[in-house]
Amino acid sequence: MSSGSLTVVGTGIRLGTHLTRETRLLLEKADVVLSLVAEPGMQAVLERLNPKTRSLHDLYELGAMAEEILRHVREGKNVVAAFYGHPGVFVAPSHEAIRMARAEGYMASMLPGISAEDCLFADLGVDPSRFGCQSYEATDFLVHRRRIDRTAALVLWQIGTVGSVAAAATTQPTGLPVLVEALLEHYPPEHEVTVYEASPYPGFDPLVRTVGLGELSVEHVTALSTLYVPPREPAPLDLTMLDRLGLPRP
Repeated sequence: MSSGSLTVVGTGIRLGTHLTRETRLLLEKADVVLSLVAEPGMQAVLERLNPKTRSLHDLYELGAMAEEILRHVREGKNVVAAFYGHPGVFVAPSHEAIRMARAEGYMASMLPGISAEDCLFADLGVDPSRFGCQSYEATDFLVHRRRIDRTAALVLWQIGTVGSVAAAATTQPTGLPVLVEALLEHYPPEHEVTVYEASPYPGFDPLVRTVGLGELSVEHVTALSTLYVPPREPAPLDLTMLDRLGLPRP
């Protein structure tokens, strides 16, 4: 096994308070911390935990972040890469860096973090095991014509940038009318949907806006908005399957 190692961690959503004890210890002991976080305040937290923290914000070219992470690993350093939220969700460079590191013989691992989806379930009181839950990135949902199960909840990510070709810090929902039109093929206009954005600050409420699907427009959306669509109808029971499993009929 080559010298040098990589651990990818998540900083969670809320400023400083979502960091686990294990993650904090790894950050403090790292030879270098490479970070990509949403808030300057979170960057300051990381720099206090480890003064050898460097931001990856200027490296948005394809492959650039992973290559920068590996550059430090190849120098024999114990590297911690810290990403906003859960480091494996909507973070392609984290997966690529781990793949590259392992292929080159370095130890590499990922620790889970609190994601925006975790916050959504908590803030909206949603139990995904009750009805089931489908989860898609909004543009991917449209261009791949994903099938919808209307008896399960639907979560659509990045509706504030749907139709945009690149990540953006400002709202660019050029495809929002197309998204609404596609959803109206499956839900009535009065079906209530929730535009959600987790709060990054302890003590502050999340942004929660509930509107009829037919009324959903750009004014309801920010760059970090997620759309939660509750089930339209209950799932039918398969009585034959109940009998086969020996379960009682209702």
